[in-house]
Amino acid sequence: MLVLSRKRDESIIIGDNVVITIIDIRGEQVKLGVSAPKNISIHRKEVYEAIQAENVAASRPEAQNLAGLAQVLKKAPAAAKTAPSSPSEQPSS
Repeated sequence: MLVLSRKRDESIIIGDNVVITIIDIRGEQVKLGVSAPKNISIHRKEVYEAIQAENVAASRPEAQNLAGLAQVLKKAPAAAKTAPSSPSEQPSS
């Protein structure tokens, strides 16, 4: 880990396009400003970890979800057979 000392209004540059600036220092709290392109996500560590945990949980298939999906897929071919497949097969009004 690189450790740098900065004072208020001083900056650190990461790569070619990320600038971190010390905005304010009050007691043990440091306020940072981050300037980066919009395609770079910026999160506090605890928020990032929560997002990652939710993504992992959402990606796990649960038995009840898989059973529900299986029922939907079983019904889908029957619905496709009864639905008109071209505009000429649709009833005229």
